[in-house]
Amino acid sequence: MLTLGPIGFAAPLALIGLAALPVIWWLLRVTPPAPNRVRFPAIQLLLGLNDEDETPAQTPWWLMALRLLAATLLVLAFAEPVANPTAAEEGSGPLLLVVDDSWAAAPDWNRRTATLDGLLANARRADRDVVILPTTPRANATTLNVMTADDASAFAAALAPRALGTDFAAAATRLTQAALPNQGDWQVIWLSDGMGDTNGSPMAQAFADDLARHGDITLVSPAPGDLALAIRPPSQIGQTLDVTIIRPAGDGQRGGRIAAFGSGDRRLSEADFAFADGETQRTVTIDMPLELRNAITRIAIVGEQSAGAVTLLDDRWQRRTVGLVAGGGKADDAQPLLSDLYYLRRATSPFAEIREARTGDDTSEVEDLLSRPLSMLITADVGQLVGNDADLVRNWVETGGTLVRFAGPRLAANTDDLMPVDLRGGGRALGGALTWAAPQGLAPFEESSPFAGLPIPDDVEINRQVLAEPSSDLTDNTWARLTDGTPLVTAAQRGEGWVVLFHVSADTDWSNLPLSGLYVEMLRRLLDLSRGTGANDTDTAQLLPPYQSLDGNGRLVAPAPLAQPVAQKEIDALQPSPAHPPGLYGTPDGFRALNVIAANTVLTPLDTSFAATRTAYAGTSETELKPWLLTLALALLLFDGLVALVLSGRLRVPPSLAARLGTGTSVLLVAALLVPLPDQANAQEEAKAGDNVALLATLDTRLAYVITGDATVDEMSRAGLSGLSQVLRSRTAIEPAEPLGVNVERDELAFYPMLYWPVLSNQSPLSAEALASVDNYMKRGGTILFDTMDHQRIEAIGTSPGNDALRALLANLDVPPLEPVGEGHVLTKAFYLLRTFPGRWAGGDLWVQASGDATSSPGTLNQDGVTPLLIGSNDFAAAWAIDARGLPMAQPVPGGERQREMARRFGVNLVMYALTGNYKADQVHVPALLERLGQ
Repeated sequence: MLTLGPIGFAAPLALIGLAALPVIWWLLRVTPPAPNRVRFPAIQLLLGLNDEDETPAQTPWWLMALRLLAATLLVLAFAEPVANPTAAEEGSGPLLLVVDDSWAAAPDWNRRTATLDGLLANARRADRDVVILPTTPRANATTLNVMTADDASAFAAALAPRALGTDFAAAATRLTQAALPNQGDWQVIWLSDGMGDTNGSPMAQAFADDLARHGDITLVSPAPGDLALAIRPPSQIGQTLDVTIIRPAGDGQRGGRIAAFGSGDRRLSEADFAFADGETQRTVTIDMPLELRNAITRIAIVGEQSAGAVTLLDDRWQRRTVGLVAGGGKADDAQPLLSDLYYLRRATSPFAEIREARTGDDTSEVEDLLSRPLSMLITADVGQLVGNDADLVRNWVETGGTLVRFAGPRLAANTDDLMPVDLRGGGRALGGALTWAAPQGLAPFEESSPFAGLPIPDDVEINRQVLAEPSSDLTDNTWARLTDGTPLVTAAQRGEGWVVLFHVSADTDWSNLPLSGLYVEMLRRLLDLSRGTGANDTDTAQLLPPYQSLDGNGRLVAPAPLAQPVAQKEIDALQPSPAHPPGLYGTPDGFRALNVIAANTVLTPLDTSFAATRTAYAGTSETELKPWLLTLALALLLFDGLVALVLSGRLRVPPSLAARLGTGTSVLLVAALLVPLPDQANAQEEAKAGDNVALLATLDTRLAYVITGDATVDEMSRAGLSGLSQVLRSRTAIEPAEPLGVNVERDELAFYPMLYWPVLSNQSPLSAEALASVDNYMKRGGTILFDTMDHQRIEAIGTSPGNDALRALLANLDVPPLEPVGEGHVLTKAFYLLRTFPGRWAGGDLWVQASGDATSSPGTLNQDGVTPLLIGSNDFAAAWAIDARGLPMAQPVPGGERQREMARRFGVNLVMYALTGNYKADQVHVPALLERLGQ
């Protein structure tokens, strides 16, 4: 490639054609234009005739310059110029491109794609084979294929940063399984995110060794000061949240800001941070009122667009309120270590707001605590709740409260009905002088217990307990047992809340459990019951379905298509993967967060000693100038042809104008003839101001799309139907004009045989008049294609915000029963023979009116057999869309150009089906009709 400043020429030998410009100039100079023809009239008209016009003897200078400019543009175009050319990499063999598409690559992904596009452009010009190896794990990792540069460009266009870290071990396995030929002859270029192994794993160096066996490695990586930042989940210290920001390398000083966000992306608090030279982590404290702190849904680094710069918070980070009531009153506070509440305060204060009663002369402790919002109420050795207290607690529990009771002498002597199980009077002593029983330890927790998975210390001993009366439901109500099988913790659900009983005291009189860390974790698990986590289900083995997923840029989107449910007890130790991507798991009523960065994550920079060459990422993408130069040259040649017709007399113009054709004014006047008429899009906008829209819709067959109000979606719909109309004109007898956009609230729909309706997740409700218009349109023969455009995020209809919006829209319409298009449906053979109906995405079902519904719903099925509505999610318009140059606007995934062709064929079938009805289905009767005619 020849590079001249910001312009490069991929075929510089074509510039030799510039040497022909003097020859062209000489030929144009010595070759005058054709003379004018003058028809002589009758002899009498010749008298006094004075012809003042003269035929030029040579080509006008301005026309010669015009032709030379057109020739120059053609020569430059065939030299394939590019702006901002990528420097050609040395090497002639096949190209192995290793691409880090992790979360750490997201902040400067545009620079990576610019570099990747430039490398593939060079490979295309050199006709080199290419292999692209992404380094993040894949759920269905396919074998690496050797591709042409064009196919590799389509593959690269579908790459995007993912909310996962690099998996060098999996990438090395894929590389080994591929068994690429001619090992050692490859040119290896690694587009790195600059990150090495997480938490000290040695796999990056092993992967680099595997790459080196294929050829010398060129490493493209960001500067140390540009490496991505990450944020660990916060830790709660008393009333505050401590947030730690980490980076892989401590080179130089670097600062920034973190922000705490609530629902609706409300910014609740901000704090600045600054790394000193050599520092790789910095902790920032967020101190907020309890109400605001509990409203935080995520904490993010401002301006750092990546999944690693976001930590999602769930109910576990919300500081809940716990009320404490002791049977011994306040007297025990004189000796804190002997107080029933001392160990409860110490155990719950790290993760909860402790509230104790502000008693007065006429207000009980329980009444005072329940007068304010409370998450959990703990009573220590309260035998009976009497009078108004019992009614208050009972109502509070039934409306969702969690009551935790601890035993003691008072409770062992007398109890009330707010117990999960019936108790025996007295209690049971273990290990005393008058008993043969030894102190008991704890048995392993069962899977159905909320304490499942907690480690049990060997030194925990129970010396005394209250016993439960044997009953048929005792086993189901037991959450913890002693080693001899007797219940230690029992629970029962009352209404929407829970009553939980520890059969030992809250202090150390009956056991040493309060001295262990298990005591803290058990109380923390119980506090989860008051938060709605998992719909208040105590079964920690339950599966939490994917609710929302993080994309590579740190945004919450619809659940990933391949995301699998997660067991609630396993989510804390789960490593993010394609099957379990980072995000929220559960339901809107209660969910758990899985983050990219864990509390113990340590980032390390990539050791670059293996690289033979190191370069930086390109700033901008290279741009091909050939199409622009050819277009300009063609315009100049067309202009030249028009001028030549005028000068030769073949195009008649007024004499006064012909007399001025040798001047610069003539150029402007002729150029005015070439000014194009307003395009049909502008005509449409003007027509909408009056009744001309009806004429546009009726004088020509036109496809139509529903205007959503989202400019990007509406433009894609217009471009998609425009591309489909072009395909119809070139392949079928249908010649539709340019499509029109319609507003279902005010426009008449009867003019259009088919409507394309992109459904947005924030689809606003239709008015009663609009609903009546749409319903009448479907029942009078019109067909609507509803497209939720989100199959890349769902696997079936009904599991995305788009489908929720569609379901809400259709709920107010008289919609017939639906079914997926099956084999033999007219849509599969209206013009092309099809089995699938892809768009930009492939794989989604296409739903139509159930075939057996014609008789049961005679008012909903069109009389010609056409279903009144079709429902899909494959983003059909994006696959059909073309820009002003006729080039595709979106890349189909995963099938590329083959998928685009199948999408166009589906569009042709759809329009044919909407216009011809059951014509194709009736063709099955043709043999019988011909046979009868023969008789």
